[in-house]
Amino acid sequence: MEMKKRINLELRNRAPEEVTELVLDNCLCVNGEIEGLNDAFKKLEFLSMANVELSSLARLPSLNKLRKLELSDNIISGGLEVLAEKCPNLTYLNLSGNKIKDLSTVEALMEMKMMKMKMKLKLVHLKDMRKRRKKKRRMKMRMKMKEAQNWERVKRKWASPT
Repeated sequence: MEMKKRINLELRNRAPEEVTELVLDNCLCVNGEIEGLNDAFKKLEFLSMANVELSSLARLPSLNKLRKLELSDNIISGGLEVLAEKCPNLTYLNLSGNKIKDLSTVEALMEMKMMKMKMKLKLVHLKDMRKRRKKKRRMKMRMKMKEAQNWERVKRKWASPT
């Protein structure tokens, strides 16, 4: 489904001025740009555009009340300076799963007034993340095995007739 159609569905017979949250995850973004989102969304505080094949934020409207922006799993590689001018009250930004190669790309965001921004920048490949998860699972299993062995020792100690 295209982004314009998804926005119309998400409005649910409300005016854009009334909307505070907008979730556009997994819809189709034509030419890698934002479509259908405009300055009429004045009260928008949360916007999620995860996995929409977004490559540019150039057409992002001015969203002064926006606090949380979810942009994970897209193909954004730069142009983040737009966020500093169009979303001045942003406190949460998720850019994980994008094509950001180094931290110099996000330097423009450091000039924002709100320095308590939480940025999730996962610049590692999915394989690395899977390896870490497997290691954590193995460690948890080892801990559980050790706990079970210790418990067995305690039971045997108390059960012995000495």
